[in-house]
Amino acid sequence: MERIRISAIVGSLRKDSLNLQLALAAKELIGDRAAFSIIDYHDIPLMNQDIEFPAPESVKRVRDEVKSSDGIWFFTPEYNHFFPGVLKNLIDWLSRPVGKTEPRVLAGKPAAISGITPGMSGTGLAQDHLVTLISFLDMKVMNVPRLTIPNALQQLDKDGKLELKASLPFLEKQAEAFLDFIAKQK
Repeated sequence: MERIRISAIVGSLRKDSLNLQLALAAKELIGDRAAFSIIDYHDIPLMNQDIEFPAPESVKRVRDEVKSSDGIWFFTPEYNHFFPGVLKNLIDWLSRPVGKTEPRVLAGKPAAISGITPGMSGTGLAQDHLVTLISFLDMKVMNVPRLTIPNALQQLDKDGKLELKASLPFLEKQAEAFLDFIAKQK
């Protein structure tokens, strides 16, 4: 049987973002049970129908990675009770048909959502908004378990790097559940 391929989409472009660190922790937990990659989309332009066809090379690259994935795991911060604009822009590009005969690349893809924030919200509101959007785009959302981690500063080591303590068992549970969820969709 072919190994499951998971692509992670981090809703922050900051090089040391907490959500990137959370995605890296998930990758470590998944280990060799699946191929796990983090999509780099820093060079995706703002969605503009004037440049939609043919799509920019950066958009083609990300679409190809999503198409080859068995599941998409979103890691999103919460900005003003919503997910970040860079994530919305990427999803806008991925929501568009590739051409007249090829369907949208997100349709039918299994999705999981996690998020971490220094504040009290734990990204719950951002995740709810994200679920609304990706459900509309016909992704298969694993709603249980979702992972919301508040007060992230309490889980940093002396160098300011994420060191999951109380939240680690919840990330482990979500990783196991997502692997099972993807396998059932195949």
